[in-house]
Amino acid sequence: MFHFPDGREKTLPVNSPVLFHLQQLRDEVHRFAIDAHRQKRSKAITASPLDEIPGIGPARKRALLLHFGTASKVRAAALEDLQRVPGISESVARKVHDFYHASS
Repeated sequence: MFHFPDGREKTLPVNSPVLFHLQQLRDEVHRFAIDAHRQKRSKAITASPLDEIPGIGPARKRALLLHFGTASKVRAAALEDLQRVPGISESVARKVHDFYHASS
């Protein structure tokens, strides 16, 4: 049943080509919305505060998270602990430490 703004209602026969077209249109709109939602959710899941640090790409982010477990533990880490992470140089460790502790 279709409802119109002026209050009218209309029912189309089950075998109507117009009804079939409207159903396909509805299904395509739902598919588009679901795909967009999944992409947005997937991007949010992989987001991390480490993404905001200049010079930290996917490989260094992965190394820090594997070593410390969470981004909050990376934030709380001392400079010496950051320097012990495989794949993180002293200068990168300093950048990470300064990013979180510069205002302290």
